[in-house]
Amino acid sequence: MTFGSRTANVNDVRTAGIALGANLGEREDTLDAAVEAISNLNGVEVVSRSAWYLTTPVDSSGPDYVNGVVLMRTSLHPKALLEACLGIEKEFGRVRPVGVVNAPRTLDLDLLFYEGVEMETPVLTLPHPRMEERLFVLIPLSDVLPNWCTSQGVSISRRIEELRVRYPKDRVLRL
Repeated sequence: MTFGSRTANVNDVRTAGIALGANLGEREDTLDAAVEAISNLNGVEVVSRSAWYLTTPVDSSGPDYVNGVVLMRTSLHPKALLEACLGIEKEFGRVRPVGVVNAPRTLDLDLLFYEGVEMETPVLTLPHPRMEERLFVLIPLSDVLPNWCTSQGVSISRRIEELRVRYPKDRVLRL
């Protein structure tokens, strides 16, 4: 795969994961519609979706979030997939106030991983640099990839247990 291209080789279809979150508006309806928008992208086939989870904000403010994960097969290049996700966020009213980190949002789509790709650019790092530290990502991810392991080879179930001990106030409730 060439990183300058917008799509991978026609025969180069990869698995990727996107975390979804919202803490403003009709959160569950927004996430359902966002999954539909993702599934309508050319070169994307959503193969599974986690349950939705009610979660406490982490490094953020505002009301509780609803979070989940989608697993897909895609021929889009990672940067093109990111651009598509940013476009979907904008369609759903996402505003990124200047100087405000992790502001409340109508929709947040984070590219978690892209099969066979590790990259670090000013706009995209794969795998997502904080995904292994966040219960609101790992618990939904375990719905769609129950045998997934961290970069250190730790099973997702064990990592979730470790984080529950480390962050006992982080609430993640299945809806």
